[in-house]
Amino acid sequence: MIKVGIVGGTGYTGVELLRLLAAHPQVRLTSITSRKEDGMPVADMFPSLRKRVSLAFSTPEKANLAECDVVFFATPHGVAMSQARELLAAGVKIIDLAADFRLKDTEVFEQWYGMPHSCPDLLAEAVYGLPEVNREAIRTARVIGLPGCYPTSVQLGLAPLLTQGKPLVNEAALISDSKSGASGAGRNAAVGTLLAEAGDNFHAYGVKGHRHHPEIVQGLEVLTGGRKVGLTFVPHLLPMIRGIHSTLYATILPEAREIDFQALYENHYRDAAFVDVMPAGSHPETRSVRASNYLRIAVHRPGGGDTLVILVVEDNLVKGAAGQGVQCMNLMFGLDETAGLQHIPVIP
Repeated sequence: MIKVGIVGGTGYTGVELLRLLAAHPQVRLTSITSRKEDGMPVADMFPSLRKRVSLAFSTPEKANLAECDVVFFATPHGVAMSQARELLAAGVKIIDLAADFRLKDTEVFEQWYGMPHSCPDLLAEAVYGLPEVNREAIRTARVIGLPGCYPTSVQLGLAPLLTQGKPLVNEAALISDSKSGASGAGRNAAVGTLLAEAGDNFHAYGVKGHRHHPEIVQGLEVLTGGRKVGLTFVPHLLPMIRGIHSTLYATILPEAREIDFQALYENHYRDAAFVDVMPAGSHPETRSVRASNYLRIAVHRPGGGDTLVILVVEDNLVKGAAGQGVQCMNLMFGLDETAGLQHIPVIP
């Protein structure tokens, strides 16, 4: 059994990790930390976990995290890198759901997250936790920096177009029109995500610049093999709890006009357990992936013209966060990639 600790178990990604790991056949939850809730039974805060999680929250000092095989950080940015060296020295693997190990350029990290990076050497070692792109590297990694929820949808939505060895679309003018449910903002109290503010409302934000933009571009340029990418990324807040819907636009180059893009996508993801390329003409819905680790893609070419429209949906808390973390953990410990993640989406 894999001994698992969670640092920061009181937020939405923390409870999602608890939900998934409590039902995982090869996991034993050993510790869940929270300074504020030290001593409180987890099931008192999250009644959905009654009779499934018997642990109580504890401070990091009491948690004996060094005795775990792997520790998940479901914490604000900056926490994982402050504890990483000590855990790695004890032989513990790290999966960070925040941004500490996503961006390879420390100056870019510091610009967008407003703090110095305390362990750039570990950042250089860290593997970006997108299994459909980095599966083999994840298997041998000690440190995983999980992608953000928006970056997961955009990178997987564009990957088949950018990994063919030569450009198929205008890579300098990619567009991502992305939308997220309010849980993407976390469990903290904020006016913008109050029901009376977010309900019956819909708006864009971060158009001038969003911290996920450099992460997405970094990932897309890995897919192209180093060719520069231009991306317009516009996020929106949806009046719902869970889900991401990214509508991606790319202009087909003249030399690629004869390509069957539906077949290209189906072939690219033929062995990806959690990526579902839907039949031509489909319109995936966020509810079709709710509470699951699946990501669904539909490819459109309106009027047979030169514009590709790729529709991507995922659950921001599962494939966009906790579920992807469990998927990485499975690979790191030699388990079937789908272990503990085969939940059927919840409808309605």
